[in-house]
Amino acid sequence: MFKKKAKGFTLIELVVVIIIVGILSIVAVPIYRGYTRKAMATEGKTLLGTIQTAEKLYFTEFANFKVVAQTNFDEGLDVDARPNKYFTGFSVSASANQFTATTSGSFGASGISLTLVSGKTTSPVWTDQGLND
Repeated sequence: MFKKKAKGFTLIELVVVIIIVGILSIVAVPIYRGYTRKAMATEGKTLLGTIQTAEKLYFTEFANFKVVAQTNFDEGLDVDARPNKYFTGFSVSASANQFTATTSGSFGASGISLTLVSGKTTSPVWTDQGLND
């Protein structure tokens, strides 16, 4: 007598949903990667700011900047990069009137380095390699 109506999705409805999800993912993935890069940069700059403050304190006490080989922790400067997710290492080279601090990345930040050049009286200069590529 009465026919039961079939329940469920038609093939066309399913294809339309898949196309919409595909378009959204094409737009969302690059935006997400941009936010991730900004987060990496913020972490690296925070680490460099910590090194800058520590170097200025060190200079005040010892009248020269401290040189640090590639490491993730330096007791003399009291700088620890171990808790960081992306920038887990740093090094510092110094001359009589300025120092250069460089961070090194891991995980998604491999191949990226941030550098801070600062002196006794000069404003810091930030440069990055690989961050904006």
